Amino acid sequence: MVLDNFTLDGKVALVTGCNTGLGQAMAVALAEAGCDIVGLNFSEPTETREQIQALGRGFENVHADLKKTDAIPAVIEAAVSAFGKLDILVNNAGTIRRTDAIDFSEQDWDDVLNVNLRTVFFLCQAAAQQFQRQNRGGKIINIASMLSFQGGIRVPAYTASKSAIVGLTKALANEWAKAGVNVNAIAPGYMATSNTQALRDDKERSAEILGRIPAGRWGMPEDLKGPVVFLASGAADYVNGYTVAVDGGWLAR
Repeated sequence: MVLDNFTLDGKVALVTGCNTGLGQAMAVALAEAGCDIVGLNFSEPTETREQIQALGRGFENVHADLKKTDAIPAVIEAAVSAFGKLDILVNNAGTIRRTDAIDFSEQDWDDVLNVNLRTVFFLCQAAAQQFQRQNRGGKIINIASMLSFQGGIRVPAYTASKSAIVGLTKALANEWAKAGVNVNAIAPGYMATSNTQALRDDKERSAEILGRIPAGRWGMPEDLKGPVVFLASGAADYVNGYTVAVDGGWLAR
């Protein structure tokens, strides 16, 4: 039956930045589909842990500052130590700095690129090396953005990093597909999270945004549940290097 291809029973997923928002929703979705979860977070993911354990799934968290890559080996080791293997990586954690490009600092540039791109690449590499040690494939899902396709304003480093995520996803898919490693991405649209609270509180700006979205509403974290489970599952075994926009039709306008 086709629905059997979507089950993730017995799988182990590593999800970065899963303490709140989109990362939390995706981690819970993977657990609902059958995964045990390893979280990589700067803040303690208490609520996420409770939700996943309530489903009868295991949850292990590793605390790390993703501006640095030195924690990556420990994260992979934690997954294998806790659950015996790693099957899925979701690179969700990210950061943003808002400043006019003419005044953007080198430190802000480095902070954003380190979290959003450098660490993402080396996590992908570490996961693929673990898949290789296990002598089987795996799934890698990177989180892109609408600004992977558009320029935005006052976020030059974020736009650069998220544009690069789409290219990196394609490049890694080209190399690793033959080994059974599927690398794809999800590009969320305007989502109702803490990152967009100021926009949603601005009645004029919120109305402008909603007027551009064919679906007529802000996205919710739960809107990413189906796409992440699909890309993590056997149903997506022949999907390689693709970025799925979950944007209510924003890019279609």
